[in-house]
Amino acid sequence: MRSTYQNNMIRPNHHPFNGMDIRHLLIYQAQRRGEHPYLIWEPFDGEPITLSYRAFVERVQRTAAGLYHRGIRCGDHVIVHLDNCPEAVIAWFACAWLGAVAVTTNAKSSADELKYFAEHSAAVAAITQPKFAGLVHEACKGLRWLVLTATDQGQDAGQQRPAADDCFDHLDAPVDRLPERDPDPLLRFSVQYTSGTTSRPKAVCWTHANALWGARINALHEGLLAQDIQLVSLPLFHTNAQAYSMLASLWAGATAVVMPRFSASRFWPISLKHRCTFASLVQFCVRALAQHERPREHHYRLWGSSVCAPPQDEYFGVQTVGWWGMTETITHGITGVPGMANTALSIGRPAPEYEIRVSLDGREARPGETGALSIRGVRGLSLFAEYLHNPEATAASFDDEGYFLTGDLVRIGEDGSYFFSDRSKDMLKVGGENVAASEIERVIMSVPGVLEVAVVAQSDPMLDQVPVACLRLSAGHEPELVERDVLAACAHQLASFKQPRQIRIFDDFPRSTLEKIAKAQLRELIEQEKEVPARV
Repeated sequence: MRSTYQNNMIRPNHHPFNGMDIRHLLIYQAQRRGEHPYLIWEPFDGEPITLSYRAFVERVQRTAAGLYHRGIRCGDHVIVHLDNCPEAVIAWFACAWLGAVAVTTNAKSSADELKYFAEHSAAVAAITQPKFAGLVHEACKGLRWLVLTATDQGQDAGQQRPAADDCFDHLDAPVDRLPERDPDPLLRFSVQYTSGTTSRPKAVCWTHANALWGARINALHEGLLAQDIQLVSLPLFHTNAQAYSMLASLWAGATAVVMPRFSASRFWPISLKHRCTFASLVQFCVRALAQHERPREHHYRLWGSSVCAPPQDEYFGVQTVGWWGMTETITHGITGVPGMANTALSIGRPAPEYEIRVSLDGREARPGETGALSIRGVRGLSLFAEYLHNPEATAASFDDEGYFLTGDLVRIGEDGSYFFSDRSKDMLKVGGENVAASEIERVIMSVPGVLEVAVVAQSDPMLDQVPVACLRLSAGHEPELVERDVLAACAHQLASFKQPRQIRIFDDFPRSTLEKIAKAQLRELIEQEKEVPARV
């Protein structure tokens, strides 16, 4: 199955990964690192598992042979619907080894979403776990077969435990059954469905060159070394854990310690047990960790997150390197630099591997201004290849100069650093004025007692929209006092039209991928409860 991506592509004879695919990196590290641990599985229940580079690659090969024995061929799409577990990583690489395509789906997906993913991708088979078996079976009617992991992330599946023939472990087959395949860096590697808002999610296609690029450049941006031990707690169906963690660790020859999910109470015990030195986290994780006692000493030298040098760095005794990236960019288009004094709360500076543009009213934005972010790279290498079965969306996502239109807004700092402002769709229109939700959130987060904040728009008959601040509070803080301080801070630091018209306090927020606050659901809730008292 030769790829046919043409726009903004490197000529095949001059491709940096010419004659290579992901198998070359796996084989190289199995030979070079041999018995060094690549994947350590730390379940909350059950026994830990350690796979050396050699053992991991052998398991990937045997699983690929098992897929072939089950009828999977080069170019076939296979749904991988799993929570974090070793099988999620093995299946991902095994599909790629065979030349098949892993379609990694959000483990929180509904039946309707799974049905769409399976039908849209034309998936022929699925790999899931016992607790999802019924859901996948009912939603994905066109599959040839379905196999299940033996456990649910190490937990005994009980009566849901699969029969031997339906068990993932039964995919294991002799490696000599694997067919020969010429390496093709532009062969499709994997598919991820981006989070949808008003329309169906788009399917982002990565090539093998994208995977190799992500491995190499993420390891470079993160300063990963062979002796590093990276803790992986974010979901393995998402770019962050796939590219920033698993691929980057693979390139560096480092070790990845995989948890079933992020857990603030288990983060430090597992980190100390394995002497972890690096972790990719989101701000939700950092705020949650701040609510727990930290150890006096640890081995972390770096964390990667959404902003550089947040205030918590001093508390945790670690440097945080901020970055910006998307599923479509595979790695970070804007990033801080490990070991350098990056501007606090910035997302860093443009990565040298990309061209960055920030546009405002048809011109280049200047320092101090906020504009629309676009990024130019090479499709199928440093940018995704295409949106699966959607050439119209692929074409619309690039401008005439080949820049990918990210839909994000950033501010250029006076020193040349960049600051994330908002998704363009997260702008409020208040009486004709454009208001960035993030600007209001920045002020509110400085108020003691505020654990999390999400500013969303509520419709207004006079002003079109008004901001509503939704808060989660730290334990021990009186809601009335925090509300008072929030309103005072906003009155002091924000123009009147930017100040929240209401404050609502929640025990928890609806969540989307990577524990991001699901603002669309919050907006719906706010609209439905206009007449309800402010505290919910």
